[in-house]
Amino acid sequence: MRVDTIVLGAGIVGISVALHLQKAGRSTLLVDRRGPGEETSYGNAGLIQREGVYPYGFPHDFGALFRYAMNNTIDASYHWSALPKLAPFLFSYWMHSRASQHEAIARKYAKLIEHCVSEHDVLAQEAGATALLRRKGWMKVFRTEKERDERLAEAARWKRDFGVNYRALDMAALKADEPHLDHASLIGGLHWTDPVTVVDPLGLSKAYVALFEKLGGKLALGEAGTLTQEGAEWSITLADGTKATAKDVVVALGPWADVLTNKLGYRLPLAVKRGYHMHYKPQGNAVLNHPVLDTERGYFLAPMLQGIRLTTGAEFADRDAPKTPVQLARAEPIAKALFPLGERVDAEPWLGRRPCTPDMMPIIGPAPKHKGLWFSFGHAHHGLTLAAVTGRMIAEMVTGQKVFVDPAPFAAARFS
Repeated sequence: MRVDTIVLGAGIVGISVALHLQKAGRSTLLVDRRGPGEETSYGNAGLIQREGVYPYGFPHDFGALFRYAMNNTIDASYHWSALPKLAPFLFSYWMHSRASQHEAIARKYAKLIEHCVSEHDVLAQEAGATALLRRKGWMKVFRTEKERDERLAEAARWKRDFGVNYRALDMAALKADEPHLDHASLIGGLHWTDPVTVVDPLGLSKAYVALFEKLGGKLALGEAGTLTQEGAEWSITLADGTKATAKDVVVALGPWADVLTNKLGYRLPLAVKRGYHMHYKPQGNAVLNHPVLDTERGYFLAPMLQGIRLTTGAEFADRDAPKTPVQLARAEPIAKALFPLGERVDAEPWLGRRPCTPDMMPIIGPAPKHKGLWFSFGHAHHGLTLAAVTGRMIAEMVTGQKVFVDPAPFAAARFS
């Protein structure tokens, strides 16, 4: 099979890349070892985070560091056995999270974030998937005055600097918007009003894939590790034994990207944050109107078509280590006290893996040492958020168009 471009990885980022390439007139083959959207893209919190101008950093205050060192929190956990391998990455991540560094990163990162809703809107409209999007934003709820005041002051700065919008919620407003929360444990909230939420992330991925195929794109099963360069072209052996060749290939393998990039001679500082989720039925007539972050406790509740999705924070562990859903076990009783969750829907906790770089920004653009090789991974918590933006950027680069967001800050060469 001969195509113009092969995209390796059918998560939401790879799907969006392939769709944009096909829209641009490039015959495109999308390859994955599993069905589209079935890995990390399936289990996220469903947020398209227009407010997410600051990528998630590592805390620098002593109190938070002490809590994490105890290794008994919901928002962060780690495997002792993985720390020696992860230590260089974590130190670099911590250094980039210093206030001055983090602010400088946000100035670049915000250029991606500002387009996240509008770019998804275009694809969702074309794919007939707008029914999966909700335009209610999401909320942080607070248990202490200190956290409330700090987060509201931060929101005011972000509105001033980046134009993101929010509402400060007193208890009357919070009760009106979310009547089934345990208001006795809360003192108020923050409502980010610009983000869009997705009630079925897998459904959105499938809708984008259906549009991709309608436009003539091809989907195939295969292992990215079979990729080889043959002269001016790239080839991959598919699961059915046939070979596909193309002038260009895009690596969009998320947390598995380094398996291939290492083989090709790159040493990119990619690590993984693991996370878990579980779905619950609400008790009685209880309704959760918005996705809600229990800020001080560090877990997230999101209303999905499958039920109420409870998601945990970051687990630092080897990518392929067995599941250890201790954060979910810690969060579940606290979440049930905040909102009347009923029985579990899933047979077992779901585990996902977020691909992260130490400077918290994705790697988007040409591979420095290979012609026709492109990178599109490392989106951490914002894979869904930035998928449509990234897809358009890669398609514009591959086809030689002017890129609508300056790609220079996200180039792989920054790690040379």
